[in-house]
Amino acid sequence: MNVFATVNEYADSDVKLWELSYRVTALLLPDRELPLPISVTAPTFEHVREALGIGVAAPRISWKTAAPDGWTQASYELRIIRGAEEAPRGFDPVTSSESVLVPWPDDPLPSRGRAAVQVRVTGADGAASDWSEPAVVEAGLLEPSDWAALAVGASWEEDPASDERHPSILRREFEARGEVAAARLYVTAHGLYEIELNGRRVGDDAMSPGWTPYRSRLRYRTYDVTEQIADGSNAIGAWLGDGWYRGRLGWYRGFRNLYGHDLSLLAQLEIRYADGTVDVVATDDSWRAAPSPIVRSGNYDGEVYDARIAAALNGWSRPGFDDSDWHRVVAAHRDPATLVAPEGPPVRCTQEVAPVAVLTTPSGARVLDFGQNLVGRVRIRVSGSAGDHVVLRTAEVLQDGEIYTRPLRTAKSTDEYLLAGGGLEEWEPRFTFHGFRYVEVTGWPGDLDAAAASGDLVARVYHTDMERTGWFSCSDPLVERLHENVVWSMRGNFLDIPTDCPQRDERVGWTGDIQVFASTASFLYDVSGMLSSWLKDLAIEQLPDGTVPWYVPVIPAHRMWTPIRPGAAWGDAATLTPWDLYERFGDPRILETQYESARKWVELVERLAGPDRLWNEGFQLGDWLDPSAPPDDPADARADRYLVATAYFARSSERLARMAEVLGRHEDAARFGRLAAEVRRAFLDAYVGEDGRMTSDAQTAYSLAIAFDLVGDDLREAAGVRLAELVEEAGHRIATGFVGTPLVCDALTATGHPDAAYSLLLQEDAPSWLYAVRQGGTTIWERWDSLLPDGTVNPGKMTSFNHYALGAVADWLHRVVAGLAPASPGYRSIRFAPRPGGGLTHASAEHETPYGRAAVAWRLEDGTLSVEVTVPTGSGGMVELPGSEPVIVGSGTHTFEAAWAGEGRPVPMARP
Repeated sequence: MNVFATVNEYADSDVKLWELSYRVTALLLPDRELPLPISVTAPTFEHVREALGIGVAAPRISWKTAAPDGWTQASYELRIIRGAEEAPRGFDPVTSSESVLVPWPDDPLPSRGRAAVQVRVTGADGAASDWSEPAVVEAGLLEPSDWAALAVGASWEEDPASDERHPSILRREFEARGEVAAARLYVTAHGLYEIELNGRRVGDDAMSPGWTPYRSRLRYRTYDVTEQIADGSNAIGAWLGDGWYRGRLGWYRGFRNLYGHDLSLLAQLEIRYADGTVDVVATDDSWRAAPSPIVRSGNYDGEVYDARIAAALNGWSRPGFDDSDWHRVVAAHRDPATLVAPEGPPVRCTQEVAPVAVLTTPSGARVLDFGQNLVGRVRIRVSGSAGDHVVLRTAEVLQDGEIYTRPLRTAKSTDEYLLAGGGLEEWEPRFTFHGFRYVEVTGWPGDLDAAAASGDLVARVYHTDMERTGWFSCSDPLVERLHENVVWSMRGNFLDIPTDCPQRDERVGWTGDIQVFASTASFLYDVSGMLSSWLKDLAIEQLPDGTVPWYVPVIPAHRMWTPIRPGAAWGDAATLTPWDLYERFGDPRILETQYESARKWVELVERLAGPDRLWNEGFQLGDWLDPSAPPDDPADARADRYLVATAYFARSSERLARMAEVLGRHEDAARFGRLAAEVRRAFLDAYVGEDGRMTSDAQTAYSLAIAFDLVGDDLREAAGVRLAELVEEAGHRIATGFVGTPLVCDALTATGHPDAAYSLLLQEDAPSWLYAVRQGGTTIWERWDSLLPDGTVNPGKMTSFNHYALGAVADWLHRVVAGLAPASPGYRSIRFAPRPGGGLTHASAEHETPYGRAAVAWRLEDGTLSVEVTVPTGSGGMVELPGSEPVIVGSGTHTFEAAWAGEGRPVPMARP
């Protein structure tokens, strides 16, 4: 192709000028290696991928740049278009290398305000990018006065103590009176909702509006329904389900109606016409209600759907339907000041999984095996006679060849479908979710094997639709499967809140679990919006004295967890989790928002510990689920629970001091820094001998002392030696619970015992990470031996097969085995420090940082360690190979070699 042909080909295309110039220059100078052009992604706003209905008037702006190796940004420009007829509004260039969460440069957006934003960057070399593609941000309803909607629901009487309450559907017709320029639907509910407009589903989110402390914060979502509004007659309909609002929650018998007895919709449709006028269709007492085809729904027990009712209601969400025999609704006021826009993505179906086998059990039952423990629901396509009754009963495991439901406790985890008859029917539950690998199917009208083979029964995976940002691989397939199990457990347990288990009668947001897992989660997925929102709920639920609940949102319990008591590791989510998010995403606003919550927690522990700075009284969970603990007493660990509590007191005090320093609260920083030093001295005096031996001679005790920097250099080496000895004495098996497990491998490698850390990682006998993998586990288990070696389920009452906490070792895989970690907040600088071992011959990790993709890959071959690192534009890197001096690198891809005998300076290599 010649130059003129190239110009003609791209002249009328969407190719940017810089790309055209690059292509032409490449043709004119074929033998010259050309620098890559500079390009900028479309901006993003705050921590959301979808900036429709954002709850911030002045949203911060981020972008990513692709540029030649070593290029650095010297300045940026923003351009904003605020209305369809307005010319772009330019702003003076800002001299800055920042590209993450830069300030909004314009007047704040009003409610419903919309703007298109572009960015252009200039480098230190004077080279500039073209303007980026525009990204649109639109504010939601930012003021309580914007809301006209009332909470409306069915008017019939119900037994509030029953789990058999019949949900309602709601509808309303309205007229659209001209050319529609834009239409927005703002929706939330007491309970769960799905909306239909003129017979079509609105949105693709599930289990909305999610779970928050509803009295203080109830999320609403914004939908663009412009294309669904018809000229003339229209109808809007809503499905409702009990969900977390009034459904059964909690252990064993549980509790109902924790937030209210009603099942209500709040919806506000705003139609803006081409002439500038606006119509508002809001929920009020003109809406109508009828019993739903959903006969019953609940998170724990499942859903019952009668398609015969649905057939009789055909067309109910379309205009012209006769609703004269429907009921009037009851309308109630809901304080609009409590309605908030979401900060993270909604729950969605993200994957479909087909069954890998159809089993016949010893009892003759038919069971689908999906080959993967997952969280979601089963969609069916079925034909049969009216009234045929299909029952789907789920479980995580089999025992003696049958589905085994004891671990579900009182959760029925059963979905039922009654056919309408007359043709092919498709159905999936709307307002429930299950944790399962196996599904027992009864009442199937036809050949179940053929139906499964043809895709008529499919598992649909649901979780908060976070962006995947982290990957790991290595030469050991068992370790790769372990990492994949961590990913699956995170997906299953990040369903609107960070839960502990998705299958039994619990599913609550345990603070200790996410405290130990937040770093792992932040590598694998962009959890910034989801977890920052959940931390706000933690602050709301925190008691006035500073006590952090065991789980958030708070629900009552019949024993143990009520009344709420302060507990180390769990309460420390108030301090350590905000810091983890700051370290991984570089947003100081998270620290600012959570600072008072963190301060209240540390000051509470300061009062509880008293002048001697030892938190050695009161109820503690300690190193929960230490493998030596008996099944009925998971807090009975090897490590002294008060040693654990005091170690966490020191850690939280130190982190709070650092938070204060970042926020410019220098007096607080000094005060809490002194407190941390006092607690550290008290810890040493009480728990560590002069020879480094600890009073609690347990792996978790040494791991805490080392990882939390509670022992100085003079004792650190001795503590590491003793920790390695304990690992060897335990047969290289795990001897830690929730607290020690995330730390033990780090503590070993930090004190010069990587072989001991790898021995733990690669152990295949129980208790170990790979034991579950060898047993066929496809997720992380709650207990190290949730499935015993003889194939029977652990007799403990808590036996989940999907529980991410013990998977926190994946953070060590990312940072140490592969060698990729943030060296400064938000990966502005990146540490590449692989530590090969355990017989692995290669490993790699990739992470989509706020600046772009970072990666590391190493390989051992013929006595040589070869390492390749990639640094995104906007970041810098530090490469630290074993036995070598650190090397500072800029953006781009860099390759190093070092002799692998434990020593040797890396030799920079030219990139191929």
